[in-house]
Formats: sequence, structure tokens, C-alpha cells
Amino acid sequence: MTPSTPSPNASVLPEGWGMVIGLEVHCELATATKLFCCCPNHFGDQPNANTCPTCLGLPGSLPMLNEQAVELAMRLGRALNCDVKRSVFSRKNYFYPDQPKDYQVTQYDLPTNLGGHLDLPSGPRIGITRAHIEEDTGKLNHVGGGGRIHDAEHSLVDYNRSGVPLVEIVSEADMRSSEQAKEYANELRAILLATGVSDAKMEEGSMRVDANVSVHHLGEPWGTRCEIKNLNSVRSLGRAIDHEALRQIDLLTNGETVRQETRHWDEASGRTGTLRVKEDADDYRYFPEPDLVPLEPSAADIARIDAALPVLPGARRAALAEAAGVPATAGGVVMAVERGLDHLARAAIGGGADAGRVLTHVEHNLAVDGAETLSPERFGDLVKMETGGELTATQAKTVLAEMVATGGAPAEIAQARGFEALDSSALEGIIDGLIAAHGEEWEQFRSGDDKARGKLSGFFMGKVMQASSGQADGKAATALLRRKAGL
Repeated sequence: MTPSTPSPNASVLPEGWGMVIGLEVHCELATATKLFCCCPNHFGDQPNANTCPTCLGLPGSLPMLNEQAVELAMRLGRALNCDVKRSVFSRKNYFYPDQPKDYQVTQYDLPTNLGGHLDLPSGPRIGITRAHIEEDTGKLNHVGGGGRIHDAEHSLVDYNRSGVPLVEIVSEADMRSSEQAKEYANELRAILLATGVSDAKMEEGSMRVDANVSVHHLGEPWGTRCEIKNLNSVRSLGRAIDHEALRQIDLLTNGETVRQETRHWDEASGRTGTLRVKEDADDYRYFPEPDLVPLEPSAADIARIDAALPVLPGARRAALAEAAGVPATAGGVVMAVERGLDHLARAAIGGGADAGRVLTHVEHNLAVDGAETLSPERFGDLVKMETGGELTATQAKTVLAEMVATGGAPAEIAQARGFEALDSSALEGIIDGLIAAHGEEWEQFRSGDDKARGKLSGFFMGKVMQASSGQADGKAATALLRRKAGL
């Protein structure tokens, strides 16, 4: 196969190269108990406190399927536009010390969710191959030698996580840059949170990402992929993909081949390293789990889940973009939804506040705790005071911060602080005085190139704010400077 368009991250790859990325995301489901037993599904407890014969794989123990886990998995599938199908659990056989049964109960050829898609905020649609249910493994703790198995003094295993319900979301290989992969991970996390399927805390391992990466000359068939396991932050995801793509290009450029394998990402060194030679499906010897019956959701079950789905992030972006008259990819729109402030922004705009200033405040001045408690009416009043000339942009930012902290009304806060916008005649007098006092800089501003003018604009604006005690309107001052310079 060959991609139809060049890689969007041409600045990362050498010219003429492209990368192909598919992600496998494991998310722990927000259930009270594990997938096949009544042990608590809870992070941070004492090691091996939440275990029983079933999740320890002891002889004679039998699984009992968690109904809530199935419900959450189906909810996620519908949120990802998947078809919810009849599904069968299978045993995936392998020897790892963090899985006491030496097999994992998962879904193989008949998964619950098939054939969906996720639309990125920037526009591209990423296909979802499947989103299947499985049980999590335990956690190994390697003691000594930097925490890696190869040089550890010994290893300990904590089975609290063994048997925790997971959904593994497997994307199509539709991403062409690390930026798209990061955007996908962020959007998927937003959907997980919006639907209540998972807390998606990457720092606690309840959302983990494996990245499959290959490179190729543009227009030629895709290359051999390598899988990077267990990336636990979006930043690490981006760094690992870029490093791995450049590593593969370096091998191919030097006449070597890329071996299909599973690799580990070392955050400290910023490099990937071989973990194990990649297994194929045949190596796992899948066969149907004999102790669990197939899942057969009815049309009524699916309709009930569809009816209960919340408004998802993509639809919320579209609604805010329409209200503001801007693209859904605008930074303020994306950040408003990500921070849960889109209702605040829509209400303020609906009340007559300037959409551009509303989105600017949301994007740049409301990345703080408590912003979601703002009154839409008072937020709108603040924006109206700013656009009406009663407050400068700097003053409005200060008043907004106090509104978040105290819940006060913008007019009262502005009056208490003695804020009022500088009138045009006073502003012109200040600028005339600064031109006279800084003749050399003014001449450079008036006759210099854009780069020099940009620096000197900052110089003069700083002087204007200092002389006006922050009461000057930045836009008005900039416009007046340019008019006096004949620009």
C-alpha cells in the first residue's frame, strides 16, 4: 500500500520520506470490580491486596463476567462509530510472569466492536479497526539497576492489576505524523472521559499507548513496522514516534534492513531499544475460552446505549464553532472543549459578547482551576466592557483572574481597582512625549524593516504601559504609533 499524500511532518523526516503510524490504545474501564471476579478495581492499594483465586489463576477457579465492563465497552464502541457485534472470548497463550494463568482472556477474531472511526479536530478521519474487551496483566517492579529487567537485582510482581477490565482500541494505519498521533490520543482520551468509560489517567497506567511505526520513500510501498510499547504520556508518544522513524530511515539509508520487533521507549535517553522479536498471531495459539459464553447484544441494547451517549467533543466543537462563526479547528474552540468551557463560551456569545474576545480569553486566560465556575453572564459583561473601551485588554485579564478567584462582578472589581481606559487625547499625549524622548528609536521604528519595527513596537508599548500605569489600550496605542509613523 502507498499513502495518497506526503507526510505532514516533513520538518522531522528527511525530504522524500514518509511515515505510517497505527496506534493500539489500552484503556482500563471504570468498573468497581475486575473483569472476571469481585476483587476491587482500584489503583494505588498495597501490592497484591486485591487478589483472589480467579485473578491469580489458581486451579479450579472460574471466571464470572462483569456486566458493567461489557456495558462500558459497548458504550465506547458506539462513541467511536463502531458496529457492536456478537463476540467471543479467547485465550491468548504466552509466558509472562505478570500473567499468572500464562494466558490472557481477550477477544480475537470476533470482537465486540468493529469498523469505526475517530475524526481529529484538525480534520482527518482515522479508522478504528476494532475495540475489544480483555483483561489486564499484573505489574512487574524491577529492583535495582535503574528499574529495567536486564540489569535488575530481582523483580517483584503486583497482581492487583491482573484481571482489571480493558478495552484495546486498534486504529487503522491512517496517521502520517507524530502530531496526528498525539492529536488522536488526545481526542480518544476526551471521548473516554466524556462517556465515563475510563478515567484515562496515563500517569496511573489506565490509558497506555502502543505505536506501530514504519517508514518508506514517498510513492513506494510501506516498510516493515516496529511496535513501541506502553507509552504513558502524549509527549512520550510524539518523541518516540519521531525517534523510531529516524532510526529506521538511518538503517535503510545505510543499506541495512528494519526488523519487525517490539521496542521499549527510554524517556531519559530519548531512544527506543529492542524488547523482543515481534510475535505473530500464530505464536499466541488463540482458542475460544471454554468457560465463557458468547456475548450477543440485542438491537434494543444498542439503541439504549445510543440514547444515553452524551454530546461528544467533536459535536461540542462544531456547536461552538457555529456560534462563534469560526472553524471548528480554531485554537479557542479546541481549547474550550478540552477544558470543558464550551458551555461558558457559547452562553457568553449568545448573550452578545464578542466571539473573538470570548475565545481569546478561554484559550489564553482561563487555563486555571475554577474557570468552569464562572458566571456566563458576568463573563459576557467583562468582554462587553473590554470591547466597549471601558477596560484595556490588560485590565480585562486582571479583572477576569479576580472573577475566577472570587466570583465577583466585573464592574465592581474594575471600580475597586480604579481601572478605567485612557481616553484618546491622553494616550496621544503620552505617545508624543515618548517620540520626543526617544528620537533615535522612533526613527528606526519609522524607517526600519519589519523585524526591527516589531522589536521597537514592543519597546514603545512597554513605555506606554509604564507611563499610563497599565491603563492604555494596547490595540489603540499600536494603531496610533503606526499612524504617526505613516504606516
